[in-house]
Amino acid sequence: MNAPHIDAQAVKDKHVSNTTVSEKLAQYVAGFRYEDIPETTRDRAKLLILDAVGIALASTHYDFAHRMLTGLRALDEGGHSSLINLPGKLALRDAVIMNGALVHGLDYDDTHIRAIIHATASAFPCALGVSESVNAPGSTLLAAYVLGMEIATRISDAAGGHLHDFGFHPTGIAAHFSCALQAGWLYGLTPHQLVMAQGLTGSTAAGSQEFLEEGAWNKRVHPGWAGAAGITAAQLARAGFKGPTKPYEGRFGLFKSHMGEAEAQVRYEAIYDSLGKTWEVHNVAIKPYPICHLIHAAADSAAILREKHAIRPESVERVIAYVPQPTLHIIAEPAELKIRPANEYAAKFSTQYVIATILTKGRFGLSELLEETRSDSAILSLAAKVECVADPEALYPQYFSGGVEIRMRDGRILRHHEKVNRGAGDRALSSADIQAKYFDNATLAVSFTRAEQICEAVLGIEARPAVEFARTLAGRSQ
Repeated sequence: MNAPHIDAQAVKDKHVSNTTVSEKLAQYVAGFRYEDIPETTRDRAKLLILDAVGIALASTHYDFAHRMLTGLRALDEGGHSSLINLPGKLALRDAVIMNGALVHGLDYDDTHIRAIIHATASAFPCALGVSESVNAPGSTLLAAYVLGMEIATRISDAAGGHLHDFGFHPTGIAAHFSCALQAGWLYGLTPHQLVMAQGLTGSTAAGSQEFLEEGAWNKRVHPGWAGAAGITAAQLARAGFKGPTKPYEGRFGLFKSHMGEAEAQVRYEAIYDSLGKTWEVHNVAIKPYPICHLIHAAADSAAILREKHAIRPESVERVIAYVPQPTLHIIAEPAELKIRPANEYAAKFSTQYVIATILTKGRFGLSELLEETRSDSAILSLAAKVECVADPEALYPQYFSGGVEIRMRDGRILRHHEKVNRGAGDRALSSADIQAKYFDNATLAVSFTRAEQICEAVLGIEARPAVEFARTLAGRSQ
């Protein structure tokens, strides 16, 4: 009797089709190299890091940073990891949490528009901390950052923007997995260990958006917490601790548990299909305003109309702000809280306040978030006249479109609409724009000379060991 014919290709195809998402990611990460990254992608990554570092430096000028540092120091039992422009050192995971809060704390950091995630705020602190701890070269630090960006953006993008609909902050979810893979790569984990690390972070990824209700500070912790969770998972996996193999697509996986029936819309293949072929860092937008990215197009529209028509606040009868319909609950509702934001963080997520401030002052920067501006009666009076509605022309989630219609007391109706928000797509900020933003932010906290030294270190990150680079950011020579 002849032996049955075995179709080797069919067996191979069956094996591939049964490969889990975490296994596909682990296989890619295990073989990832700095040399795989195109030079243009490395250059873009350095500019994104420069933007993040400038924001982190500026954050050290604010109260939240020092309160957070006090809290972390109360838990400190000694550490060797550097903090950006803050004194002393912390244990690795605490340093990553602190540095993540500095990058994300002003909500001025970059956003991958389609994925709606602030990936640099987790990818850079995680790469910096672990690279410093293992004494990696600067090129490895840069590669680890790019790796984290590519994975975090894809995981969030697979959800199609729907995580927000269920009250979750994607940065505080997707980044747990990407940080586990970043740290695992830097620690030299095997593919199996990388699978275990992802499975373990499936139990820590839960970034609640409840902070929006009161303008609370939780969101600032999300990126660094993802880094701490990822590092922990990587080391547990390295020690042989077991995690599940289907943290994404499993019966109780990430998307089913966070999105319910909407999980049917998840594009799982988006997580791994184009890895190493396309580079998502090129699709990351740098913010021109220190506010929620979803408001930027409407904010620009208000600024353009104010300048073009010399608008005075007292001449405005009513303002209609057009924003993407799925974002109304984040940046426009409930109206009574948005009109009079309780604090600077709440103000960042208020379309009404942002539009009123721009029409009144002609600008919106960090100073427009201070109490002096937030209590300005003229701004608050105008904010009450701003009505937010769904934008019928929105290209969301590809871009954060928006516009305004201003009805003047003299009967004129003025309109402007931005389909592509400034900083995204073919409207990306130039290298010169990004460096100008960096220096504006950095010099809030350090001298221009030191800001120049840090800028040079970031743009030449491959030229020095991660330990030396971390010391430069911290402000130490040794």
